[in-house]
Amino acid sequence: MRELVEHVDEHDRVLGVVERDEAVRENWPHRIAATICRDREGRTLVLRRAETLSRFPGYYDVMVGGAVDVGESYEEAAARELSEELDVRVPVRFMFKFLCREGISPIWIGVHEAVVTEPLVPDPGELAWQGWLTMAELCKVIDRWLFVPGGREALRRYLEPGSGN
Repeated sequence: MRELVEHVDEHDRVLGVVERDEAVRENWPHRIAATICRDREGRTLVLRRAETLSRFPGYYDVMVGGAVDVGESYEEAAARELSEELDVRVPVRFMFKFLCREGISPIWIGVHEAVVTEPLVPDPGELAWQGWLTMAELCKVIDRWLFVPGGREALRRYLEPGSGN
């Protein structure tokens, strides 16, 4: 199945529609929507990606997300990905976006935040493990565990003073 994405420029302006694999192969920027999930106690959801995934198998991440479909907003994609990967339907709040050049290709990541109060039902094809960590616990492992580069950078930006959180 072909996954179509919008090829964008360094200012996140749409240049055209391409297959996601082509965007990665050609090193063309495209869009990813991701959500940092918190619980009522303020803990952060940490995930370990399934070993069968083509991108960053077995890596840890603090974001639930994926490619933004053609014509879809970052917010719509973030909500859809939460539903697909965790079977969670909660409001997402857009926080910021940035061009991440680390990883397999340059991507614009639209980072969202959500407070999750309902039980998680992870998709085993996407996620191998999940746990809620306090910020102190997360700070101890962020540089020791193998994290997705964009997730590590997004977390650092999310925690910066004035990030709105």
